[in-house]
This record gives sequence, structure tokens and C-alpha cells, in this order.
Amino acid sequence: MSHDQVPTRAWVIHPDVKSDRGRRDGALALEEAVSLADALPGLEVIGSEVARVDRINAGMLFGSGKIADLKVRLEAAEIELVLIDGTVGPVQQRNLEKEWGVKILDRTGLILEIFSDRARTREGVLQVEMAALSYQRTRLVRAWTHLERQRGGFGFVGGPGETQIEADRRAIDDQIVRLKRQLDKVVRTRELHRAARAKIPYPIVALVGYTNAGKSTLFNFLTGADVLAKDMLFATLDPTMRGVKLPDGGPEVILSDTVGFISDLPTELVASFRATLEEVLSANLVLHVRDISHPESAEQAKEVQNILTSLGLKEDVPLLEVWNKIDRVDPEAREGMLERARRDEAVFAISAITGEGMAPLLDGIAEKLGETRYSTEMLLPFADGKRRAWLHAQDVVDSEDAEEDGYRLRVLWTARQEKRFREM
Repeated sequence: MSHDQVPTRAWVIHPDVKSDRGRRDGALALEEAVSLADALPGLEVIGSEVARVDRINAGMLFGSGKIADLKVRLEAAEIELVLIDGTVGPVQQRNLEKEWGVKILDRTGLILEIFSDRARTREGVLQVEMAALSYQRTRLVRAWTHLERQRGGFGFVGGPGETQIEADRRAIDDQIVRLKRQLDKVVRTRELHRAARAKIPYPIVALVGYTNAGKSTLFNFLTGADVLAKDMLFATLDPTMRGVKLPDGGPEVILSDTVGFISDLPTELVASFRATLEEVLSANLVLHVRDISHPESAEQAKEVQNILTSLGLKEDVPLLEVWNKIDRVDPEAREGMLERARRDEAVFAISAITGEGMAPLLDGIAEKLGETRYSTEMLLPFADGKRRAWLHAQDVVDSEDAEEDGYRLRVLWTARQEKRFREM
């Protein structure tokens, strides 16, 4: 945003529907929604509130009394954009915009805007664009309502408005097809890069977690990389990979930071970003980073686990829980969490800001990788018979082919076995 550009005045509303048995705590949901709004540049959140309603109004979302009450406050605050933390249908959006005289953006639209702003790689940009087009396709009903009053001529059913909607749908469908072709090329390139990485003799450690859990801060601490790490949702969208040498003679690993997960992620984006999250599936170890200070940390953890399951993460891939932001927990609860982490070998309590608990975590990663087998490809000279015999004796050779310069081997081994091999 340029310095002379005035930020858009926004108001955030979380509809708390009493008839929805699975609804979240209204105050916490609103807090997350405001964080979403803060993550979008060019916005200034003037106010926010939980709007309690008995049931969803099909045409206006809210009841007439609530709409009138909100209209007064929106006009008084000179609001230009209302962000509704939920699903708003095309007709509801059109009616609310007309009634309040403001632009309406629902949760899906807001997340799409954030993804569009954050995506950096070619693949990320294409995926977001496809998701946005799929979303826009469902909104065409509101864009062309003014044409419905212009029926005339031959009086065909639907009139020019209907014709224009269909034309726009075809244009969007054509654009989606073009984007898919471009994305296929990018994905093929990424697969080549992944195949190249498979030849690198290092295990991959993937960081996953709910958005704003502190993954990028932990990533920066471990790698010294300058990945965007701000207290905002969706700070990282494209996976970032860096090599890290574990201390005390531990193995070298590739650390991968991924997009943060979130509840009620738009279906368009779940599908679009599957390829990006597939980096997790090739990991030898997964670190599930949790904001243990958050009141809904347990619910967030379940959401992450559900997404990992839907991605097809194999049960045999080891997973460690990293309880981050332990420095923000009150002393009494903190002591209990630290004791739980000491008893459970799969749980580590840390602070990525202060560095607390980092040494045990690194030891745990090294120990877990010492038990994990991963694939490496190498070319061994014909004269290196001793090391070749050792590999066969360890029963780690997956395939072997004789080439002009030596044996092309694919081995399946642990980090401990690799270390012994390199030292021979």
C-alpha cells in the first residue's frame, strides 16, 4: 500500500447462530476473524462484534432488527467494508450491500484475498487464481441483476441478464482450463525438483500446524533463514525448504515450512493447495507445532490432524508434537505442561522466541530420525567394494544397476546408518 493511500475502514462481524450445535466460542472466533482482517494490507479494522442470531435468514442472513441496528453503527463509523466471519450466499451478499451501502466480504472471500496477497511462487499464484475464479463463478447471480430489468426484444425466457451470466460462466470456465494447463506444467517441474531432492542424502522434516502457531519463527530459529514471521494469520503460504545440521554429530536434514491450517478453510483452497501440502507426504518426520497458549489449542490440533489424514499422511510417518509459546502460559499451567512433555517422548514444550526447550527438541528429532528409514540414490565406484559389501550386509540396498562409472545404488537406510557409511 502506498503512503498516500487511505486504508479501507472495515467492520468485522461473527454470526453466532444459536441453532448451530457445532458452533465455536463466539469471542474466540471473532478474535480469529479480526486476525484474518489484520493479515490483509490496506484495511483498518474500526470495530468488531459477535452478532447473535437464532437462525440464518435466507435472504438477509440477519433479522430485520439486527440489520437496522448494524446499519446505524456502520454509518456512524463511516464503514466501507464489512467482513462477515461465515458463509454468505450471493443473494444475501447482494441484499446486505444494498441495505447497508457497503461492500460485503465473507470468510471465504477474505481468505482468498489473503492467499492472493501472500502467494509468492508461480504455483501458489496459479492455485490462488483458480480458487478465486471458482468462487467468483458462484457469485455471478449478483453481478448481473441490473440486466434482468432490461428484458425486451423477443422476450426469450431469462432475458439478456441470464445470457450475460452464462457468457461470463463460460469465460471463467475457459480461464480455469487455461490455468489448469499452466499449473500442470508447473507441477511437472516441481516433481522434477522433488525427484532431484530424493537423490540428496538427507531426510526431510516438515513443520505443520494451525496458522499463527509459530512455525515460521521456529523455522527461522533453526535455520537462520529470513522467512516472514509475523503475528498474523497465513504469514507463510508457499513451502520454504532449508538444510539444517543437527548438533552433536547429528544428521543433516532438510527443514520444510508449510502453509498454516485453519478451520473452515474454503473448499476451493483445500483442493488448490493440496499440491503445496503434498510436501508433507514426502517427509521422513513431521513436527506438529501447536500454540499451546491458545484457549482452543486442542481444537486446533484436531483440525490439523483431520487435514493431515485427508491428505493421506501415512500412519508410519513419525510425528512429534511441539508445544510452542510456553513462555506465554501462566506459571501453574506451565509447570504441568513441562512435566507432561518430560514424560511423553513425542511431546516437546518450547518457545521459538526465547529458545527455551530447543536442545531437547533437536535431540528428539535426531533420535527419531535415527529410527526412520529414508531413500538415497548414489553412484559407487567399482573399486569401492568394501563400502558396497557393507551396504549389502546392512540389508539397505533397494536396487542396484551397473553403469559405466560404477554401481548406481538406491539405498533405504536410517540417519545412523548413513553417518556410519560416510565415516568409512
